[in-house]
Amino acid sequence: MADPLPEEDPGAQSTHGGLAGRWPHLKCQHLDFCTYLSLGLAVPSCRGLNLSDLNPAHCAQGAQEELQANKVDKLPFQSGLDLGSPGPLPAVWQHPFLNVFRHFKVDEWTRSTKEGDVALVTDKTLKSTVYRIRGSVSAGNYIQLPKTSTQSLGLTGRYLYVLFRPLPSKHFVIHLDVSTKDSQVIRVSFSNLFKEFKSTATWLQFPFIFEGRTSGRDLAGAAPPCAHWTCLQLDLQDILLVYLNRHYSHLKSIKLCASLLVRNLYTSNLCFDPAVSVTEARRAQLPVTPVPREMAFPVPKGESWHDHYVHIRFPSDSLKAPSQPIQKSCSPSEAVLMGPMPQPFPHLVAFSKPVQDSISSVVQIPNPTASQQAPSAAKPLPEVSLSRECSEVFKVGGLGIHGQEPSAQVETADSHMAVSGVHVFAHESAVGPMALEDASSREPPGRKQSWQETALDKNLSRQRSFLPDPILRLKRVIGFGGHSTKWALWTKDGVAVVYPCHAVIVVLHIDTGDQRFFLGHTDKVSTLALDGSNLLLASTQVRPPSIVRLWDFHTGGCLSLFQSPMHAVCSLSFSNSGALLCGIGKDHHGRTVVVAWGTGQVGLGGEVVVLAKVHTDFDIQAFRVTFFDESRMASCGRGSVRLWRLRGGELRSCPVDLGVHHMLQFTDLAFSQAQEGPTLYVCSRSGHILEIDHQRMAVQQTRHLVPTPTPGGPHPQKQTFSSGPGIAISSLSVSPAVCAVGSEDGYLRLWPLDFSSVLLEAEHEGPISWVCVSPDGLRVLSSTSSGHLGFLDIPSREYSVLVRSHMAPVLALSTEQSRGQLATVSQDCTVRIWDLATLQQLYDFKSPGEAPCAVAFHPVQPTFFCGFSSGAVHSFSLEATEVLVEHMCHRGAITGLAVTPNGKFLFSSCSLGTLAQYSCAIPRSCVLQVAVDMVCRDSHLSPNALAVSGDSRLLAFVGPSRCTVTVMDSASLGELLRVDISTPDLASSRLDSAVAVCFSPATLGHLLVSTSSNKVVVLDATSGCTVRELSSVHPVACASLALSEDARFLLTATGRVVKVWDYSMQASPSCQVYIGHSEPVQAVAFTPDQQQVLSVGDAIFLWDILVTPERDQSLPMSPSACEPGPGPGQLKDVASGANSLPRQQVPVPFQACPRQLGVCARPPEGNNGTFSTSDEEGSCEESHGLNGLRRAPGPPVLVGKEASWAGDGAWGAARGSQGLIVPPCPDGQPSSQSTGEVGPEPATHPVSCKHFSAHCKASMLAKGISFPPAHGKQLRLKAVVGYSGNGWANMVWRPDTGFFAYTCGRVVVVEDLHSGTQKHWLGHPEKISTLALSHNAQVLASASGHSSAAAHCQIRIWDVSGGLCQHLIVHHNTTVRALAFSPDDRLLVTLGDHGDRTLALWSTVTYKLVSSARLPEPVHSMAFNPWDASELACVGRGAVTFWHLQQRGADVSLQVHQEPIPKEAGAGELTSLCYGAASLLYCGSSSGQVCVWDPCASRCFLAWEADNGEIGVLLCSGSRLVSGSNTRQLRLWAVGAVPELRRKGSRARYSSVFMERELTLDGAVVSASFDDGMDMGVVGTTAGTLWYVSWAEGSSTRLISGHRSKVNEVVFSPSESHCATCGEDGSVRVWSLASMELVIQFQVLNQSCLCLAWSPPSCTRPEQQRVVAGYSDGTLRVFSISHTAMERKMRPHPAALTAIAFSPNGQTVLSGDQNGLVAVSCHRTGMTFCVLSDHQGVPISTIQSTSKEYGDLGVEGTELWLAASGDQRVSVWASDWLRDHCELVDWLSFPAPAAVQASGCPLSSLAAFCPWDRALLVCVGLGLHEEVIFYSLRQKQVVEKIPLPFFAVSLSLSPGARLMAIGFPECVLRLMDFASGTAQDFAGHGDSVHVCRFTPSARLLFSVAHNEILVWEVTGH
Repeated sequence: MADPLPEEDPGAQSTHGGLAGRWPHLKCQHLDFCTYLSLGLAVPSCRGLNLSDLNPAHCAQGAQEELQANKVDKLPFQSGLDLGSPGPLPAVWQHPFLNVFRHFKVDEWTRSTKEGDVALVTDKTLKSTVYRIRGSVSAGNYIQLPKTSTQSLGLTGRYLYVLFRPLPSKHFVIHLDVSTKDSQVIRVSFSNLFKEFKSTATWLQFPFIFEGRTSGRDLAGAAPPCAHWTCLQLDLQDILLVYLNRHYSHLKSIKLCASLLVRNLYTSNLCFDPAVSVTEARRAQLPVTPVPREMAFPVPKGESWHDHYVHIRFPSDSLKAPSQPIQKSCSPSEAVLMGPMPQPFPHLVAFSKPVQDSISSVVQIPNPTASQQAPSAAKPLPEVSLSRECSEVFKVGGLGIHGQEPSAQVETADSHMAVSGVHVFAHESAVGPMALEDASSREPPGRKQSWQETALDKNLSRQRSFLPDPILRLKRVIGFGGHSTKWALWTKDGVAVVYPCHAVIVVLHIDTGDQRFFLGHTDKVSTLALDGSNLLLASTQVRPPSIVRLWDFHTGGCLSLFQSPMHAVCSLSFSNSGALLCGIGKDHHGRTVVVAWGTGQVGLGGEVVVLAKVHTDFDIQAFRVTFFDESRMASCGRGSVRLWRLRGGELRSCPVDLGVHHMLQFTDLAFSQAQEGPTLYVCSRSGHILEIDHQRMAVQQTRHLVPTPTPGGPHPQKQTFSSGPGIAISSLSVSPAVCAVGSEDGYLRLWPLDFSSVLLEAEHEGPISWVCVSPDGLRVLSSTSSGHLGFLDIPSREYSVLVRSHMAPVLALSTEQSRGQLATVSQDCTVRIWDLATLQQLYDFKSPGEAPCAVAFHPVQPTFFCGFSSGAVHSFSLEATEVLVEHMCHRGAITGLAVTPNGKFLFSSCSLGTLAQYSCAIPRSCVLQVAVDMVCRDSHLSPNALAVSGDSRLLAFVGPSRCTVTVMDSASLGELLRVDISTPDLASSRLDSAVAVCFSPATLGHLLVSTSSNKVVVLDATSGCTVRELSSVHPVACASLALSEDARFLLTATGRVVKVWDYSMQASPSCQVYIGHSEPVQAVAFTPDQQQVLSVGDAIFLWDILVTPERDQSLPMSPSACEPGPGPGQLKDVASGANSLPRQQVPVPFQACPRQLGVCARPPEGNNGTFSTSDEEGSCEESHGLNGLRRAPGPPVLVGKEASWAGDGAWGAARGSQGLIVPPCPDGQPSSQSTGEVGPEPATHPVSCKHFSAHCKASMLAKGISFPPAHGKQLRLKAVVGYSGNGWANMVWRPDTGFFAYTCGRVVVVEDLHSGTQKHWLGHPEKISTLALSHNAQVLASASGHSSAAAHCQIRIWDVSGGLCQHLIVHHNTTVRALAFSPDDRLLVTLGDHGDRTLALWSTVTYKLVSSARLPEPVHSMAFNPWDASELACVGRGAVTFWHLQQRGADVSLQVHQEPIPKEAGAGELTSLCYGAASLLYCGSSSGQVCVWDPCASRCFLAWEADNGEIGVLLCSGSRLVSGSNTRQLRLWAVGAVPELRRKGSRARYSSVFMERELTLDGAVVSASFDDGMDMGVVGTTAGTLWYVSWAEGSSTRLISGHRSKVNEVVFSPSESHCATCGEDGSVRVWSLASMELVIQFQVLNQSCLCLAWSPPSCTRPEQQRVVAGYSDGTLRVFSISHTAMERKMRPHPAALTAIAFSPNGQTVLSGDQNGLVAVSCHRTGMTFCVLSDHQGVPISTIQSTSKEYGDLGVEGTELWLAASGDQRVSVWASDWLRDHCELVDWLSFPAPAAVQASGCPLSSLAAFCPWDRALLVCVGLGLHEEVIFYSLRQKQVVEKIPLPFFAVSLSLSPGARLMAIGFPECVLRLMDFASGTAQDFAGHGDSVHVCRFTPSARLLFSVAHNEILVWEVTGH
């Protein structure tokens, strides 16, 4: 075995020109003899080396050339080099460079080792021998230097040069073990196996990335075929300094793993340029350090070095010290060439494209004469090209590093390029390949810096300055154990205790409570051992293979770190002197291993050596080195006690004869220090304690600890040693006087050594796991498995608790300032209160059966709030230590709690998206509001789930989707801002999403949002604009963040790392990284006094901030922050000009809670209406960018009537020919008059979105069809599902009578809200646009759109009581926009849309036209004055028109007066209006303004911004106003003070104008009706939903719902209890057939659901009920109905699915796509096992499957199925999928009809098996004619044809009676009765009837036209 190499002491001093010290145990040192001769040093004499083989003259000459080129002076000669004396290895011998392979004689493998396929081969490129390392497993094929891990190379060179070439299409790994000045060993690894940069305290992993010409996003992979020889130059000093903030000492070991070719390794303190030789440097006088001759790669004459080789320097200077902000002027494509994004991690990138592809922009550095000028604009770098075909360019950290020609190197300091956060120097006029490096990196010693470089260095120093460094210092840790609560040790003096806390080792002074720490472990500490003199501390961690650390106990420094040969270490034991360390553990096979290490030389700079190692089959639970003989040990375990001895490098053991106790399970042992000699005590789990004579190896005495029960008492009264069931003993410790025993019953007992009686006992809260008597024998340390650590003071008989800890990860924390307390909740189901000053536990709360999730202190009262996994929120009193109140508003686990700093409100959120607001101003808090679907549903528990601003005004959270952040008013829950942060994450295929939120101090006005793309985005909390971004904050998303009150420091935490950022630094803020946690950090926070930092996860860490917070520092305002307006008491009138309005600031309206999709005190049971989402789920709302940010409602504007305005305020007197006076148009437009009926002018659609538009083209009523009489109808319309959201004011509700009506297509639906029954009024030929109900609720008017069949649209007058149409009115040419009855119900006014522009007045007695007027501009809305029946107002573009009705006998004339809108009101186009109290007129505009008019004075006197979008609905009653807009907002305003404002004019104040409530619905508001008190109402939206709104309860309940877009399919459950529909909006909705109420909705975003199938009757159990849906992206999703969840997602097709069906047994799914492919898949496994392409090229329109119940078709199989395609073809198949059998039965092909061929739009080809004869196929849409075709599979021919009036688009056959339903494009549904031979047609739909389906029982028929679903009852069958 080779002698170990010593590790050098890098700090050793050497004399000038000489070598001091001696090397022990070295047989031969193979030095670089050329180097020694050139330095003038004596060549060491070495055995086995023939010096005559050397040419000293040649060696010296070559070395002197290199020294001269490298500017190294010749050292004076000194002879007598002595290699025999011991001492540290000097560093001078390694200068100027060291050939590592030659020095360690790799070819002989004596001081290095190889494993696997390692061979010496000849490389044709280098023309020399190289080592080839190859193999499929990198870890099994390698070269390692030195031979063993306990040796050290001792190489102190700063740079390591690796000359290697990756093998093509293979992976390689390079491991370097580097030692720091504090003796910490760090592993640095480079590999193309790594996909991302990873960093721990002891390991840095850098990915080596090959990037091809076209691929810029594949961040890891095998080497390309064109991989070239590479000179990898690693700056070991900067790697440690930049990434770990440690100081480099020396290189300990190197491991080169497959697959690569390696020529050699070199170390040096000089930075060589491998592309420049010594000769070239001397000839060109280049200011670079040329590469030594033996390191150089051969270059063919006349060619460039860079055409053949690659040079990588890592890290580059630009990566180490960025100095300018990142310039983002490049195009996206250019940016991709530099990598997907600014790289979040350091890595090495190998390009295969020209140099210019990796450069995006250049920023000029100012020259000295233009220092005051701004930097010039970005310019592109000149074109550069490489001559070789497959050039390689490497990139480090996003920076391209290229080879360069010597001629280009001198000019690389004139311009500055910023790319991906790193900086590059280049010259504009460079024409060759350029070195993208800092010029200073090639600067020779002594060279002066230019002015530019000096300024740059200053900038670098300013940017790096984040002082002090470190800024945090760990002060206290709350926690004990982690992996085990077994290890706790006394120090020698007995004043301190050493114990592990997860990855930290703590030394606790028991009198002062001070703590000091040993930091460095990266995982939980598993064992501890302290030597007798307290000089060495040994520890191990749990992560295999286990790492052993040796510490200097007094300084805390790590002396040695080495890998143990054990998979896991269970126990450590030091000898008394510390020279021997024994460890026990398990190897990877589970066998017990005992290892003895020699540690005597560790404190002197030596290495740990393995003295002996042995495997044993005996179980070992405890192991001790005896105090009296360091070569002897003892162990115990299951059934064995053994005595060990170390002699001659071997460990041997002998068993103790246990006799009858050989079956006991021994747990611990200890030696006594009695005068008569040491005795071994061993305890067992059965309660036995054995005294063993270690010399005779025999048991002297046995005692058995058993309890003596107390009569009537639950606990033992006295413990005795006798027979009976024993008390399990887990640990014991012996002093000269007593024996301390810890047992699992929770008792610590002290016995005399004769065990005569118990001296003392202390009861603990859990089983005792460890006891230890202090060295003086006066104190006994004990720990419990419940996380308690304490000691018993024997003289005073007092027990003191040292540490209490959580036994599971801490989830959240909260601090309280006045009492200085900390609250934490943990997965151990406890809530604990701690004193921040002493870190002692004050309270411990437990809630049985509930796990706490979140906690928050009340800032004033002695209470705190805790949220639990059950959804409960408890309020605890700290004074009474009891629960004050329990709230059960949530059904999901609580994810966030937040209390406003003023203590008024508490907020909670849960995992189901519910947000609750509580009033907590009093001790017993109460619920104020509960909002459903506000917070992101899939959000996880986070301490930053909810955030409240410092001024208590704002509440922020992530929601309603993960891509949005919402800001609300904390008092009213009024939504102020919603920011969409879903920017594409180029590093992945997912959109960015928000993770956590945090407010800055109120003076800054910032909102910080951490995102899933590892960024922290700083937003302006008022406008939502992005202020700045912190990119690559962590390798993963930041789960918690906190900002100090002075806004100087930002804390971020993710994984196991805490980072502190200099938040005040605007550009490229620097940060410091802190480790210590062994598990992910769950939360970070500043203490209330801002002097310390708290981080919680595995334990609670308290850090001191080593800088004084600047509390009085004035915070800079955000650039985008707006100045606040004056408060209510600061309102001042603003002087206005002649045509201006006095505009004043009005208090921001009081805002209520915007809710979505339903709000109630507690979500309804049964998941009614809830969303069960799939993998692409999300909110159904549209996403908005920053341009779509919602603003808070602005202040009202006081509008004063100026005399200079047009109009005099009096009614006009002149009259036209029909009593109509048209005033002058505003803005000087010409006037126009109407003289009777004028044809419509070419209409342009106005900006307003209020006008009715149909979803599809209107269809002409079919000719040649007859509707059956009422008594003979076979179908009766039973129910209508849906509401026409494209109408306007098409819903009416009268609370006093209960009348409720709405429209769905052509049907007026009258519904009883109590019973849910419907009545249907049919008759309109087109879709109904609007409704109006008379004031006496006796008459309903409905109007429909126009059609090509009729010149005018219809207005129908219905008798409410009888439901019959009494009158039919025809007048308007296009759609009727609005209907209104006069207050006395004597007149009806109808208004045409923008294409008609006609206003007509009708008498309600005869319903004859009384008067009509032609309008010059489109009018959007109209209303009668309820206070004056003769006044009518209309609103439109830029003006309000007042109509006055004058009646003389039977004649009615109209007088008109028009008032323009004041520009100061900012209203634009008016879209809605209503009358309020005192005859005031409220008008809403397209810009969200509400204007208030005084009709008597004809002036607008008030305007305020009530919304961000168009207000389409306004309703007013008394002192309340309701507004509804296209932004989905429904708001309730308090306008009781408005009449007073009209009287006071501009002197009025507006403190009483505010918004009371707000709701957010699922679409734009198009209709609304409220009661007289405006307390409750019904509201309709464009989403096809009718909501019941209760302002008193603050809730909205869904009344009617339907699909927003086209419905593609309807399917039914086998039991007919439910049906399911799918639509273009990507939703699958499950309805209850009994009530037709929505039960479940599955939503997939950005996809259309085109087909649907329900599992067949063979799947009878509820858990087997599934729905399979096909989507436009080719995916097939399986949804479980019972679990309301998506079970599986498959993609059997590359194109959109168009048809789908289950097999009869429910095991397989058949699906067809638009390309004609049919796939057969198993929905249980997700596998597609058959694909048929017979219909390829055209879409599959139908797939149907049925069981084959007859055998006369001549084919095998258990089922029949068919597929019909759009090319008029049908195929029929017989299959047995279990036997993998599928056979074609028949093939039908029909010619396409001429009409279809001409149009190019094929109709649906539909086919189905006939239910009453399964051998018949029924086909429609096939052939040349409109007919139904019956085809016999037996006869192979068409047996019957039935003509149809039109081509059919839908088909369904009744499974019961012989009925067939057919849908036509002409909006007609036909029912054909084959028993009677009759056919009946039914109308009611407004579009093509493209779906019709019978239910399984054949009692109901569903028909669908666009999004209208009609349910028909089949009568007579």
